[in-house]
Amino acid sequence: MDFSLSSLQTDIAEAATKISAAFPMSYWRAKDRTEEYPWEFVKPFAEGGWLGLIIPQTYGGMGLGIAEAAVFLNRVAASGAGMSGASALHFYIFPPMPIVRHGSESMKKRFLPDVAAGKLLSAFGITEPNAGSDTSRIETRAVKQGDHWLISGQKLWTTNAQNAPKILVLTRTSPRDPAKPLAGLTLFFTDLDRRYCAIRRIDKLGRAAVDSNEVFIKNLPARDDEIVGELGKGFEYLLDGFNPERIVLAAEAIGIGRAALQLATRYAAERIVFERPIGANQAIAHPLAKAWAHLESTELMVFKAASQYDSGQSCAKAANAAKYLAAEAAFDACDAALQTLGGLGYAKEFDVERLWREVRLYKIAPISQEMVLNFLSQKALNLPKSY
Repeated sequence: MDFSLSSLQTDIAEAATKISAAFPMSYWRAKDRTEEYPWEFVKPFAEGGWLGLIIPQTYGGMGLGIAEAAVFLNRVAASGAGMSGASALHFYIFPPMPIVRHGSESMKKRFLPDVAAGKLLSAFGITEPNAGSDTSRIETRAVKQGDHWLISGQKLWTTNAQNAPKILVLTRTSPRDPAKPLAGLTLFFTDLDRRYCAIRRIDKLGRAAVDSNEVFIKNLPARDDEIVGELGKGFEYLLDGFNPERIVLAAEAIGIGRAALQLATRYAAERIVFERPIGANQAIAHPLAKAWAHLESTELMVFKAASQYDSGQSCAKAANAAKYLAAEAAFDACDAALQTLGGLGYAKEFDVERLWREVRLYKIAPISQEMVLNFLSQKALNLPKSY
């Protein structure tokens, strides 16, 4: 069993690290303060073709696997870019996956080359205020009117809506059937036309550089050829992408934990109190060592899940476990780092507090820790379903 990176993965890691290194902590501190999208950061990755990492070569991408995507985004996050940098790239790479796997050939040829080249940014409209984790109860409707559809409803936590010209939006196209509650949901990839959509930015705890929004949709027109795959199978297509995305998000979280740990260990080695470095004190050293051990062990689960996915094996349990463990380990690492810096950890100029704020989101999104444990209780332990 080989735990080392392949030569290709090593090259990917080095490229991600090199490009990210041109954007220091001060750049991300400024983006966090001004809430500006990091276009300057995205540009060199687009020029290098990295946004097409997992898009097939037929459509202008690299055609690589989830393990390679995990290595790539892990190194981006670990550079200090955190979730602000990782998300800016992540939302080019993963929201188009339903199109890659289920879109028509004409849809793939029309849009995927522009996504791979970084020319097309998409918003992702799934979550709704009255549905929560029960996606079957979304209220956004698409109604057929002659030769087109009219979409109306409200989406919450829609990423990139401030800048994106297109939206991947989940709608209900037939009434909810209690016997098959997730049937009748349809994905559209259509224009985010501001004439029919009101967009309100959400002022949030972290990752301010990448916008999250409420989107109010009223009679947004869409065509049959903008349906991803088949009518009524939208949730199946989303489900298809849940596991690989959770694997990569876990890798991002680990990267953020490592970035915080690096800041903390450097400070602990240099900060002198009572005539010796504070890192010589076990009360400082042990929490950091524990955080390192948890990040390292969690990474093994991430790449186990990635290996299972890329080889066509069932990976749902490993992917969910990786997401759960990474969210816990990364937050604990950032929290230990903040504690190590003491009052300076609370100061923005030392950067740990930004990583601490950003990494907290992984315990909530794209699925809460509690829902992961519900899944593992049922699927790994064969316990009765609790909801």
